[in-house]
Amino acid sequence: MIRERAPAKVNLVLQVGPRRADGLHEICSLFASLELADDLQLSASETGNDLVICEGVHGNNLVETALRLFRDQVDPGLPPLQVEIDKRIPVAGGMGGGSADAAAALRAANELAGRPLDLVELRDLASGIGADVPSQVEPAHALVTGAGEVVEPLALPAMALVLLPSRRGLRTADVYAEADRLPSTREHLEPGRLRDLAGGSVEQLAAALENDLQPAALSLRPKLQQGIDSLIETGALGAGLSGSGPTLFGVFASREDAERAAAAMDGAIATRLRAS
Repeated sequence: MIRERAPAKVNLVLQVGPRRADGLHEICSLFASLELADDLQLSASETGNDLVICEGVHGNNLVETALRLFRDQVDPGLPPLQVEIDKRIPVAGGMGGGSADAAAALRAANELAGRPLDLVELRDLASGIGADVPSQVEPAHALVTGAGEVVEPLALPAMALVLLPSRRGLRTADVYAEADRLPSTREHLEPGRLRDLAGGSVEQLAAALENDLQPAALSLRPKLQQGIDSLIETGALGAGLSGSGPTLFGVFASREDAERAAAAMDGAIATRLRAS
């Protein structure tokens, strides 16, 4: 048996560039790794096939894709596994929960196989699963560029967050399509500015929150604006959308402030950034 933790992330800043020839968008994003996490337990499967058990999540799971890809490209002798996921990250919420689970499964598979892949090789393999998976192979605060495969770990100021999930998810593909239609993407990305932001104070960073997918998500789900307004009204230094949404987040200077705000909002979750 092996256990892995899969932390959630929020995009404190998400800049989205034009669509590339391969259909993906260039991004430039500040990823913040959170204490909120899923827990995975992997053991031998008695069914002869991989079995992923995740209450509340139906259909194909990226964990299955990760294990299949690892066998296809690295170790065909990896035995069938049963993966039980204790799900805490909002599903289809723009917080990379499925990607974090897939990355955790890759780490576990690599460990069980005797560590045939180093970090760079694991991230390269992860890029074939989904855009957010490479950044979660080694969870950390990071500047993420390319189509999500270029990961530069960095430090962020300590902060607490209040997360405001939605009962209904948003399809990432739909949000990107709406961003192209508006358009809310940009021609030029600013990695240097994002590095500078990461080195500033929590107040400076909260004042500079931005997400090029937010106008698209609000176009598809206008009521999300009410959640952003509520976070500000309860004392957030800044608030916005994580990833393609629909989870919203507010930035607070202390855990106590975040917990007070979360108590005032139905379904809100208080958490903190993981220690660097």
